Amino acid sequence: MLVPWRGFWNPRSKAPGQEEERHVKANDRDYNERFTYADNHIKTAKYTFYTFLPINLFEQFQRFANAYFLVLLILQLIPEISSLSWFTTIVPLVLVLTITAVKDATDDYFRHKSDQQVNTRQSQVLIKGKIQKEKWMNVRVGDIIKLENNQFVAADVLLLSSSEPYGLCYIETAELDGETNLKVRQALTVTSDLGADVAKLADFNGEVVCEPPNNKLDKFIGTLYWKDNKYSLDNEKMLLRGCMLRNTEWCFGMVIFAGLQTKLMQNCGRTKFKRTSIDRLMNTLVLWIFGFLICMGIILAIGNTIWEQRVGRNFWAYLLWDELLSSAVFSGFLTFWSYIIILNTVVPISLYVSVEVLRLGHSYFINWDRKMYYSRKDTPAEARTTTLNEELGQVEFIFSDKTGTLTQNIMVFSKCSINGNTYGENMLPIIFIDSQKTPCVDFSFNPLMDRKFRFHDSSLVEAIKLEEPLVQEFFRLLALCHTVMPEERSEGELVYQAQSPDEGALVTAARNFGFVFRARTPETITLYEMGQPVTYQLLAILDFNNVRKRMSVIVRNPKGQLKLYSKGADTIIFDRLEPANEELMYTTSEHLNEFAGEGLRTLALAYKDLDEDMFDEWMKKLLFASAALENREERLGALYEEVEQGLMLLGATAIEDKLQEGVPETISCLTLANIKIWVLTGDKLETAMNIGYSCNMLRDDMNELFTDNMAFRIHLISHLQAHALEADLEQILLDVACLCKTVICCRVTPLQKAQVVELVKRHKRAVTLAIGDGANDVSMIKTAHIGVGISGQEGMQAVLASDYSFAQFRYLQRLLLVHGRWSYHRMCNFLCYFFYKNFAFTLVHFWFGFLCGFSAQTVYDQWFITLFNIVYTSLPVLAMGVFDQDVNEQYSLRYPNLYRPGQLNLLFNKRKFFTCTLQGVCTSFILFFIPYGAFLCAVRDDGSHISDQQSFAVTIATSLVIVVSVQIGLDTNYWTAVNHFFIWGSLAVYFAILFAMNSDGIFRIFPSQFPFVGTARNALNQKSVWLVILLTTVVCIMPVVAMRFLKTDLHPTQTDKAIYAQIQNKILRLDKKNNKKTVLYTSQRPPFICLIASLNDH
Repeated sequence: MLVPWRGFWNPRSKAPGQEEERHVKANDRDYNERFTYADNHIKTAKYTFYTFLPINLFEQFQRFANAYFLVLLILQLIPEISSLSWFTTIVPLVLVLTITAVKDATDDYFRHKSDQQVNTRQSQVLIKGKIQKEKWMNVRVGDIIKLENNQFVAADVLLLSSSEPYGLCYIETAELDGETNLKVRQALTVTSDLGADVAKLADFNGEVVCEPPNNKLDKFIGTLYWKDNKYSLDNEKMLLRGCMLRNTEWCFGMVIFAGLQTKLMQNCGRTKFKRTSIDRLMNTLVLWIFGFLICMGIILAIGNTIWEQRVGRNFWAYLLWDELLSSAVFSGFLTFWSYIIILNTVVPISLYVSVEVLRLGHSYFINWDRKMYYSRKDTPAEARTTTLNEELGQVEFIFSDKTGTLTQNIMVFSKCSINGNTYGENMLPIIFIDSQKTPCVDFSFNPLMDRKFRFHDSSLVEAIKLEEPLVQEFFRLLALCHTVMPEERSEGELVYQAQSPDEGALVTAARNFGFVFRARTPETITLYEMGQPVTYQLLAILDFNNVRKRMSVIVRNPKGQLKLYSKGADTIIFDRLEPANEELMYTTSEHLNEFAGEGLRTLALAYKDLDEDMFDEWMKKLLFASAALENREERLGALYEEVEQGLMLLGATAIEDKLQEGVPETISCLTLANIKIWVLTGDKLETAMNIGYSCNMLRDDMNELFTDNMAFRIHLISHLQAHALEADLEQILLDVACLCKTVICCRVTPLQKAQVVELVKRHKRAVTLAIGDGANDVSMIKTAHIGVGISGQEGMQAVLASDYSFAQFRYLQRLLLVHGRWSYHRMCNFLCYFFYKNFAFTLVHFWFGFLCGFSAQTVYDQWFITLFNIVYTSLPVLAMGVFDQDVNEQYSLRYPNLYRPGQLNLLFNKRKFFTCTLQGVCTSFILFFIPYGAFLCAVRDDGSHISDQQSFAVTIATSLVIVVSVQIGLDTNYWTAVNHFFIWGSLAVYFAILFAMNSDGIFRIFPSQFPFVGTARNALNQKSVWLVILLTTVVCIMPVVAMRFLKTDLHPTQTDKAIYAQIQNKILRLDKKNNKKTVLYTSQRPPFICLIASLNDH
């Protein structure tokens, strides 16, 4: 399922070598094959069985960390510089590569499976005068194919004929844009006459000249040349791959684009990859760590050179070295590379894999959250990406659409203004009076009424019954000017398929007031006007778009009169009125302001009587412009503008769109979290302001600012904003807007929404989140750091373009303040601990270098180096990163200011990195020098010397594993059974492997790999060794405990206070529970026991 890109195609903007225009001839494969068009075979998989290993490894080694460790592995194979076996690097490298490769292979397997399933679907193709069954992959451009009801369309085809009258067919485009409502497509009249006659279809030899392949789902420009005539083609005559035929027995179509050149597959390009601020910081820190590693290698290499010149040269005579190695400088050079190998673990190879595991776990928590599940629509929350979870805890700006996001987008016809008179009950008293007690209009005079429709002003029905001409013309316009499709399931039971809730509400209103839209063909519209069938000839539809902001139809009524009916935004319609409407325009404008002040959505309605000769001339221009391949949209727009002048105003409609449940409370809570919420809407200023008051975004104690004076809230109207978004004024706009508590941008287009988001992203360097529910929000959602789609009434385009989706705006509060804050907290704690333990583990070799003649001798056993990060310490830190929470969800929502550290990036930044690495450096210093000092003069219980190198290594390794385990215990705020199991289990696994590798049994099997028999047993059965381990652990941990205690006690953060409050609340609950038990026990004691107890109290 894919999101349409709402752009315009310009055939002159093609790169050299690309297709300029497409020529396709029906039933002529030889002609079409000259152009080397793509066949209908698709391939979304990246690999084959033979190419998987080389391509996947090539891709993985493009990552800096993997390439770095591959170079280290090669260096380890050089005996002159390597004091470590190759397996110390290859084991973790292979593990990381294998995990990633398995993930990639699994993903590609499912892609192969999907490709195979799609390519082998059956299609009916007209070949050599016969309908034959062919696999989808064998369909070619120019073929004529037959589709049947409930079948997917195999390629992008031009509709030729169908089983429905006038060449109509109905399709569902859910696979393209997520919309499940039916859409209508219509064949050209000349081709619809071909019907299902196979002979006629086989003789069809028309040629289509059209645009080249592109990804614009809602645009198609082409011309059909057949029998010395040419016919204009547009998107309404195309069936795109991925659509499904509905309510149509059969249809025939000519393949225009196939396979990878179809619009569906053209939309399968990679979306822009969003990276979090922590991702960018991690890349920088890894480079810093690499630089630090180089510096340590240089220091130790210089040390080796000096040592060899002053001390080591005395031993050269006793060492069988080559002449080349007798140079102190060259020895230092080799030592540099040796220490690069030994200290390589300071660069965390498993960091990126571990981060992805954490993010995946956090995404599942969002998907599994029952409190973000909307039962009415069976819609759970969905994390559609796993890369942005921690950034949910750092949002500073929210950009929200209004309709369908803050409101329900369930439209109800509430009021109207007709010829200067308003109809409909006053909305204000409804706040205090139950609307169910207000009498509704009786529509029983209309047998085709919608029984769910409610209206509260009977005077409008009286005006209809009195046959007031302008009132009737008003509802006639509503019944004619739309794109709704009727479906009559039984006699009188009408169901309207509307592309927008607004249109459905207006057509339903006209239906109840006696102007029932009953049927539509490509050339006619049939109404039932006060019970009488009336058929209008449909001559032209002037489409709505975001630029025109209006829609018009031209019809001929049964009396032969030509009428243009138009509806649209009031400012657009008013600009095109006849001057004689000035007084009525001012009256209607006042009514519109009243409606907007009540939070109603408004449209202006107008009509025009057309002159026959003028219309004939205009239609000729329209047909010519429709057949143009270049600048067709601009030419049509100019012609629409020409005819939509001199309109006569009829009135205006007002539709109610109620707030979603919990919106005011959610906005208030997010505001307390210091999140700035900007509303970007295409509605009138008054409508947006009213919704602002309803949402608690605006209050009476705020001042208004349009751009000319300082205040606390700002409204931007479209003409002003269009100029304000220009480069020389955008900084002023942003500075003024950021001084305001509330920003509402009115009358904005989808492009302007994206520009506002981009403006804040570029200049404020703050994390932005955009939330919307419709296709007009897609550009805004894609532009923001985080895009959230609401699955509402306007299809699924916003959801398909989003990073996260759910059904109600109120769930945004939980997404950010609970899941977002937890994810940020967990990721930061994970990273701090990860860098700490790697520095503590690795830098022991650095200190040892000063005492071993800088000989690149390792402290630890080689197997310990191999297993430390992937066995002994991997699972506890993952458990903390997945499950930890500083406060529970109730406190996260009760205290929104706990969100503030994420916005300020306090939990993990460059300063935090230096702090945790400094702690790691100090820990490594203590881990080395306390055992070293203790073993200088220590003896065993039997008086023999204890300080052999292997016992020394076991003591430091054991101290290290215990210290980092205690440290992660201190860092863990929320203990689960998993945390206990992983921490205690890791310690148990360490001792089990330690004793196993120093056992007699494994020595007999691998004598060269495990030569130190009994070292662990001999070392760890000495009390002095355990005292050294205990002393080392206490010295490493106690300063951390003391500093945290003092910091929490003297300078507690908001989080510290919330944690304390949570603990106090738990204690109180336990006390209450114990008191209840005590009271129950006391009430059941014998009287003399109670007497003794009371005496003892005295």
